[in-house]
Amino acid sequence: MVSRVRVWLNRTYAENVFFMDQLRRNPSDRAVEIHATHGDPDSPVLAAADTAELEPEGLSPAGYVEYALDQCRRRGIDVFVPRLNQSAIVAHRAEFAAAGTALLAPPPEAVAVFRDKVIAYEAVQAIGVPVPPWWRVRGADELLAAVEELEAGGHKACFKPASGAGGVGFRMITRAPFSLLHLNGFPTPYVQLDLVLEALRAAEEPVDWLVMPRLEQPEVSVDCLTGPDNRVRLAVGRTKNGRRRGFTLSEEWVGPARLTAEGFGLHYLSNIQFRMFGDRPVLMDVNARPAGGLHQLSLCGINAPWAAVQLALGEDPGEITPPFLGQDYTVVSGPRPLLDSVPAQRAEEPEPVRAAPPAPRSAHPVQTAAEVLPLQPLTP
Repeated sequence: MVSRVRVWLNRTYAENVFFMDQLRRNPSDRAVEIHATHGDPDSPVLAAADTAELEPEGLSPAGYVEYALDQCRRRGIDVFVPRLNQSAIVAHRAEFAAAGTALLAPPPEAVAVFRDKVIAYEAVQAIGVPVPPWWRVRGADELLAAVEELEAGGHKACFKPASGAGGVGFRMITRAPFSLLHLNGFPTPYVQLDLVLEALRAAEEPVDWLVMPRLEQPEVSVDCLTGPDNRVRLAVGRTKNGRRRGFTLSEEWVGPARLTAEGFGLHYLSNIQFRMFGDRPVLMDVNARPAGGLHQLSLCGINAPWAAVQLALGEDPGEITPPFLGQDYTVVSGPRPLLDSVPAQRAEEPEPVRAAPPAPRSAHPVQTAAEVLPLQPLTP
């Protein structure tokens, strides 16, 4: 009889409730039990897990590694998918292996390269992956010089933190003066250049921003599954153009993603994002972790989370080619149940919290943007 697989996701984003669903519906018909920890008691991943705990607050990265090792030993974790403190955790891979836990994450060298976007751009450019022009700025004068150079070339400027995840801190520069027009409708990512310069000159500490041209759609996120041998097993692009989403295997997107994943040893799941600069795709960002939208590959007949867990367990799934490319779709939000309560982490052995059964579910829903609906092809 094949034993169950115990998987832990730590402080992950809400969309990974679908990652968890796919693990349970794996094509190997293997029993999977999922443990989740989070700092937010109302995270839907806690309710979606089989057992759940609140994480302790205020731990240093080293302290978090000790906490994680303790979780793996006590919970009998086979595969750990770290998001929080990923850099510190992967540096202790041998200790987790000694505890019987495989880390579903790249080696520390790969994580370090892509933690800093400037280092990442320099590194990928050196192996032939196209990148947009960029400037690293720390103060007002550097920002103004970068914006003026971009505008002289006919481009609009934007900036984001040199390190960070998702769209946190992303802003687009405008020279239009602030007025009531900017208070109409919904808030936007546009910020007035004069206000940004004023804030930078008043700041007590320098910033660390990456300034670059605003890249155009389509945006293509290539989900990659790469083995410890640096060989890519899966690479599929998810396209985004406004609300319309789709899939691609086009070499102009998938080729540079494979080159990046293999060249830097982005083992297991990674997500490599591109947009258009002029008439060519350029790298936008590299995430050394599974993307929140990874589950959307199920529309192509692929269960990427399970293939990654198999790979982490040494059960190589081999080369994975989509049996078909799913039709275009859009993303909508929907309710997910929440736990009534989650006990705080205690020094002594905590009692695991069992998630509610599939039906009936908790009466306390939360919305999370991840459900997909098909779209009809565009008519001429």
